[in-house]
Amino acid sequence: MSVTDFFSNNTKTAFSFEILPPLKGNHFDKVCTIIDKLREFDPKYINITTHHSETVYRDTGNGLLKKTNVRQRPGTVAIAAAIQHKYQITAVPHIICKGFTKEETEYALIDLQFLGVSDLLLLRGDANKLENSRIIPGESHEHTTDLIEQVNRYNQGIDLEGISFEKPATPFSYGVACYPEKHEEAPNMDSDIAFLKRKLAQGAGYAVTQMFFDNRKYFDFIDTCRREGITAPIIPGIKPVVFINQLTVLPKVFRTDIPDALENELRKCKTDDAVKQVGIEWSIQQCKELINSGVPSLHFYTLLATDSVRQIAQAIY
Repeated sequence: MSVTDFFSNNTKTAFSFEILPPLKGNHFDKVCTIIDKLREFDPKYINITTHHSETVYRDTGNGLLKKTNVRQRPGTVAIAAAIQHKYQITAVPHIICKGFTKEETEYALIDLQFLGVSDLLLLRGDANKLENSRIIPGESHEHTTDLIEQVNRYNQGIDLEGISFEKPATPFSYGVACYPEKHEEAPNMDSDIAFLKRKLAQGAGYAVTQMFFDNRKYFDFIDTCRREGITAPIIPGIKPVVFINQLTVLPKVFRTDIPDALENELRKCKTDDAVKQVGIEWSIQQCKELINSGVPSLHFYTLLATDSVRQIAQAIY
């Protein structure tokens, strides 16, 4: 059953989470450690992020620096297949526009089809660490809507060159991202919702939100979407705060507001352990309110927060 089909038949708030592929050179066991801590909560799917190459400068040992492009976290396709095979849990790899050519995307789709992974999350991706010289006009998709079109054509059995092939027996099903506090590049919320509506009309079965800490913003976002005729499930993304520096880092990187009440409690903390406990308690209350409102699922961002997510899940499921 695809994630989209699951939401069509689900009557109880489900649990899912997102992980990163291990750093290059590390073992799959790093991923298993996270999953083993959370699998008792019956996750309906596990998202695996995708990362493009980044430009780094390495010391050559003679006083010179060598410019190199490195993918620190390769292996999203392989990790997705390994998770699905080992745990029998639906894996949802991220497929992104930025940093990948259309041809690389097609090869990823081919590999995923062979491996039996048919759920995707389609995203534009973060271009902040992507060097401008590596962005070649026309080789990569500019927007998620373009990426969706490629996946749709693949599902129909049409490759990048327009040549027909035997279409997949199980077509790819996919979700997209959305932003209760507006995407950083959107001129306004109306524009942002218009693009979400377009992505859903193209075939996305659901949307997962960027992390947020104020439930009112999620509820207001849902109300606006419903008024615009959007009926697809919109899954709230939850990120527990675990470090004191996240008070400034999260708003800067993810363009999300920290509510005054949470900020005040975090500023009282003298240690990261105290911050972690505040983050857990805040997320528990956040999740309880969301569950009471009938959300289809709660999706947790586990980066550096697996133990916090486990404690939250123990309190609410």
